[in-house]
Amino acid sequence: MLRFKKYKQAGSHSNSFRLTNGRSDDTELQSVPLLARSPSTNRKYPPLPVEKLEEEMNRRMADDNKLFREEFNALPVCPIQASCDAASKEENKEKNRYVNILPYDHSRVHLSSLEGVPDSDFINASFINGYREKNKFIAAQGPKEETVNDFWRMIWEQNTATIVMVTNLKERKECKCAQYWPDQGCWTYGNIRVSVDDTMVLVDYTIRKFCIQQVGDVSGKKPQRLVTQFHFTSWPDFGVPFTPIGMLKFLKKVKTCNPQYAGPIVVHCSAGVGRTGTFIVIDAMLDMMLAERKVDVFGFVTRIRAQRCQMVQTDMQYVFIFQALLEHYLYGDTELEVTSLESHLAKLYAPSPGAGCSGLEAEFKKLTSIKIQNDKMRTGNLPANMKKNRVLQIIPYEFNRVIIPVKRGEENTDYVNASFIDGYRQKDSYMASQGPLQHTMEDFWRMIWEWRSCSIVMLTELEERGQEKCAQYWPSDGVVVYGDISIELKREEESESYTVLINLKLTLFLAGAGRTGTFCALSTVLERVKAEGILDVFQTVKSLRLQRPHMVQTLEQYEFCYKVVQEYIDAFSDYANFK
Repeated sequence: MLRFKKYKQAGSHSNSFRLTNGRSDDTELQSVPLLARSPSTNRKYPPLPVEKLEEEMNRRMADDNKLFREEFNALPVCPIQASCDAASKEENKEKNRYVNILPYDHSRVHLSSLEGVPDSDFINASFINGYREKNKFIAAQGPKEETVNDFWRMIWEQNTATIVMVTNLKERKECKCAQYWPDQGCWTYGNIRVSVDDTMVLVDYTIRKFCIQQVGDVSGKKPQRLVTQFHFTSWPDFGVPFTPIGMLKFLKKVKTCNPQYAGPIVVHCSAGVGRTGTFIVIDAMLDMMLAERKVDVFGFVTRIRAQRCQMVQTDMQYVFIFQALLEHYLYGDTELEVTSLESHLAKLYAPSPGAGCSGLEAEFKKLTSIKIQNDKMRTGNLPANMKKNRVLQIIPYEFNRVIIPVKRGEENTDYVNASFIDGYRQKDSYMASQGPLQHTMEDFWRMIWEWRSCSIVMLTELEERGQEKCAQYWPSDGVVVYGDISIELKREEESESYTVLINLKLTLFLAGAGRTGTFCALSTVLERVKAEGILDVFQTVKSLRLQRPHMVQTLEQYEFCYKVVQEYIDAFSDYANFK
């Protein structure tokens, strides 16, 4: 057990240093920027066979996405002559969040009229077709305070069982959507009572289960319905998600949970066109990929823009659709029910057809083929920081590196070789760190102090095979001082396989990749096994490698992940524990 304290404050708390995980994008205003009219072009964008998807992606992304921008700009802003008379009525203007995002009359959702209330049949929402299913979706703006009652009326009247929310309530300090559900208990919106039955918070999305009931039902039976809201929370304030992995998991969950008997899936962001359109297009193109082994993003976006204006709002969203489709094509669906792990492992140990190796080796080779983005490691590669890296191949990416406050009067003192890593339920659950060097121990303890870490997991000996792996950063006895921070050893407990030194966020060691990645992967996978009875070792490790190079470094470590999960499952004789 260690006690550590800081003698003086050396800068503000480093939460203010956290970099945004996302890409730049235009700020959304009360009037959404209109897309420029596309120049006339004779160029065609026919459906694309999935076998050519990767090649075409690489070609179109060259020169900073030049061909993708050309393709996006060639999309018709409005493929048909359509009126928005209902939305433009004076009585309905306040119901629109953005003055230039209005539903077309021919595809708008009609509410039942309320007696004595003119134009009470209007809501800013449009029916949108799926791949083959007519009116599979309703694309809606995020409810305003004055339209929440109408929103729930629409849910009830359309027999909707699934709501997909692709915005946060506030972004960049702007209100993007009114909270249309109670935090707990129940609340009545117009004539619809909504109660919260369950909430499940995960790293990329939150699932809320509502029980809704019509108040004052003349039949006296007052039937109840279950409505599930899937709230994607990982869309950054700017741009698009860093990786499509979270969105694909989210979309699969929506597809799996939406009942066959239900009405349209209601999808909304803030305006109900950009992120909403992106979600709908990915869903439809995955269905098309399965049915026809080709995708027609250009054609499908064109068709749904005839149902609601500006669906898929930016070229970045357009590119993100292709990234999601390519991700699914290359890696497929690798989720497993816990009950199928044993048979899956048998397949992994068998030779992989045409690969000349086992299925496990082939799976791991896919992971090692993921390109390391060396151009995204600027700070760690600065000359002043190179000597702070234990292994030059393992340097944190800019978007999620751990930043410590700059020392007064000293440049390049905000760097430590450590990365924030997402867990199963929350972002930045871990800090994956290299083992401190002799000259970086003060930076290490500054990181612990500034980020208020209370647990350190060390997965290496100080020395292995005659080579230093980690400097001893704690005192053997008494007190040691690093800069402004003193560390005192209070108690040491030894067991057969580990030593408890510290009860100090979870920080991990060595070069901060191999064993560290294995630990993070197992923590995430096992937590999901307990919560959902589902595991996905491949995508978990892939996600880790996108956050820090070489996470889960060897085939043996990758195999170890599977073995530990199987041992964990075998410890339970009743698999129902996972359901």
